This record gives sequence, C-alpha cells and structure tokens, in this order.
Amino acid sequence: MKVIVTDFIESNLAWEQDLFQQQEIDFSPFQLKYASEEELAAAGSDADVVIVNMAPISEQVIAGWTRCSLVIRHGIGYDNVDVEALSRRGIPLVNIPDYCVEEVAEQTIALILSLGRKVAFSRMILEASVQRGTWDFSDIYPIHRMRGQTLGIIGCGRIGSRVYEKLKEFGFKFAFCDPYLSSTRKNAMGIRTEPLDEVLVRSDFITLHTPLNSETEMLINEKTLRLMKPSAYLINTARAGLIDQNALVSALKEGRIAGAALDVFIPEPPLPEEELLGMENVILTPHLSWCSVESEQTIREKIVDQVLRFRDGHSLDNIVNREALKLLEAPR
Repeated sequence: MKVIVTDFIESNLAWEQDLFQQQEIDFSPFQLKYASEEELAAAGSDADVVIVNMAPISEQVIAGWTRCSLVIRHGIGYDNVDVEALSRRGIPLVNIPDYCVEEVAEQTIALILSLGRKVAFSRMILEASVQRGTWDFSDIYPIHRMRGQTLGIIGCGRIGSRVYEKLKEFGFKFAFCDPYLSSTRKNAMGIRTEPLDEVLVRSDFITLHTPLNSETEMLINEKTLRLMKPSAYLINTARAGLIDQNALVSALKEGRIAGAALDVFIPEPPLPEEELLGMENVILTPHLSWCSVESEQTIREKIVDQVLRFRDGHSLDNIVNREALKLLEAPR
C-alpha cells in the first residue's frame, strides 16, 4: 500500500516514516500546499491513501488519483477538499475532529478575557506611562468585569460546548445559536438555543465555532454586524470564511463594535497591507489555536491509526461522506 502526504506543518515526518516502514507501507511526504492542480494530481496518482493538510483538493486533482481509496484530512475542517467529488468516486474522507478541542477552547477563552480586560491595550498604556514617568489609565475606559457579561456561542459542537463548560464558573450569562443541536444534547447541557439575530443583539461577546460551508460562509457580514452592540466583541478561532473581513474592518473603524480577536484570516498569512494589523482594538494570533505539543502528537497518532485500520479492513472513525461507502458497497 502507498500513502502520500500532500503538505504538512510538522518540522518533519520522520516518526511516520519509521512507523510505516516497519509496517511495510510505502510512504511519501510532499510540500505541495501552493502547488498546481497538475502537481497535486501527479503526486497522488498511484497512492492508495492521501493525507491532506491545507492543499486545495479539487475535482480535477481527485480525478488524477486513480488508485486512491481514502483521503484523510489533517485537522477538523475540510473546506479545502471537494467532498462531493470524492463521494462521486466512492472515496471516503476522514477528518480528525477531536485532537485539539481543549487547545481551541483555551485559546478562545484567552482571547475573550484579553479583549474584556484589554490586556494588549494595557501594554500600550504601560509604555506610554513609562515615557511620561507617571500613570495615566484614562484611555482604558470603559472596562467591565466579566461576571454578568453575556457570551454568545455560535455553534455548540465539541469546541463551543467546551468553551461553555469551562466558562460557567466565571459568572457569564450565555446565549446559544446552533440550529442543528439535538434536543438530547441541549437537555444534557441544560441550555436552550435562539436564532442568530437574537444572540447577536444581546451578547457582549460573540464567539464562532461552526464549520465553514454554504450555510455559514460570511455568517458575520455587514447586516449581522449591525445587530451587535457597539460595546460588543467578536472572536473567531474557527474559519476565516465565517466573517466578511472587509465588513468587519469597516465596523471596527466606524466604532460599530468595540473590538475583535481573530486566529484565522483570508488570505493566510495576512497581507502586509491588511488593515486589521494596525488596529489597537484587535487581537490577532497566527492560526495557532490548535497548537500544543500534546495536540500535535495526538493528531499524528490518530492519522496513522486510521491508515492502519484501513489497511487491515477495519471500520474508520469520523467519515465525513458516508455516501461514498454506499457507492463502494453497491453491486457493479
């Protein structure tokens, strides 16, 4: 069996190379994140399993993978993969949705508290006071205690629900929007959900935890930003495409919302001229919410486990497009 990696963020894949060699699996890692469709198609032309990080996997690329029987997405989201094209060819797509739940929830909470307590802006006040030789805190106002503030959570899956669990003891009030959350899950969490507009209108902080798809693309846009309080903050550790970035810049410049914290961007990394980079009321981090020593090892182990399960004919975890399996099982 042959396994290839289209692109990777680890410093090297020596651990995988050694492990697969012991299992007599042909393993070839590439760095093709910015490669052409032709290069991506050629790299996987004779592969049985393709592991993808951020390379765009289009229908044209998939058409060149004549032996491919499994695609594994290195991460949670899979908006860079043409899932329908995989399904038409009977190729299952597996993602790894549970390797960094704690990390993303922790990063989200860190950003919420940093915005609310104006941590980054406080550094500017400190440096200005150092230059003057006297404290001047006047620019920090208004600043509010977290207890009693309303946190709107858009998307209550693994990460959104974990943010809620971790922050309950802080004394926040909560508002939830997730039209796909089951009654069983809502009852277990002890919550109720509301329409997006209602959550936006009454929340002091809005944090996004939905997948990016045709329903959620530009969920936060010119219209929905106008529903938010002028004192409200927006946090995004999910996917950049959930927000109309130009509309967000306008809302921040015009003072229609108080600030934002973003870990994801279009494009990535942001261009040098990106206006968000120069804004004092914005906290930016470099798409590292997932990051920890533990999460990096966990995802590598989970991916290898899926490859070995596939080779040995065992069932796979977290299949995104189960319709592909039906096509494989259909009589020919």
